[in-house]
Amino acid sequence: MTEYFVPTGPAETELVEKRSRFLGQVFPVESEKEARARIEAVRKRHYDARHNCWCYRLRAGGAERCSDDGEPQGTAGQPMLGVFQREGVENVCCVVTRYFGGVLLGAGGLVRAYTQSAKDALDAAGISVVRRWVELSLPCAYGLFERMKLEVERQGGALGGVEYAEDVTIRALLPEQRVEDFIAAVTERTAGEVLPRACGEAYRAVPIK
Repeated sequence: MTEYFVPTGPAETELVEKRSRFLGQVFPVESEKEARARIEAVRKRHYDARHNCWCYRLRAGGAERCSDDGEPQGTAGQPMLGVFQREGVENVCCVVTRYFGGVLLGAGGLVRAYTQSAKDALDAAGISVVRRWVELSLPCAYGLFERMKLEVERQGGALGGVEYAEDVTIRALLPEQRVEDFIAAVTERTAGEVLPRACGEAYRAVPIK
């Protein structure tokens, strides 16, 4: 089963280091063309900034690019890219805009600031896993609702939706390899009161953190 990690959505954060402002921005992207367009849009928006350093990492073709945009070589783009390499996140573009505060940070200070700014932006964006999920329907009494939610999470799944009526029906997304264990656990723990039923499959991104 193939799976990979992507940013859940766009995000922007701010870090201040010795009066320099670092604006970290993360975007989900699907191509180099889209990544370049994001970078250019940030440059235009922050045309008055001293630096707009960037990186992107794509699943298709394994493309990875980065730029220090005038900062000392190796102090910005590569440290930013390293954040996404360590987290295993792909299809991502990150731009860190720096408004110079008048105090030199030195090479080590720059590496720390650009790394932290990229990490803060990724944390704000969140990470989703893209994989094939099996969708299960779990009709249950309201009194079992929280227990079923916890079991879905315990098995590495995610909620796909909830329908409220006389009883509640949970739509659960489970990794393919966990479906049998999940059904067995739910059936045993509810003494057969809840019988999960597979109702489809989906290949999609689901937030994990």
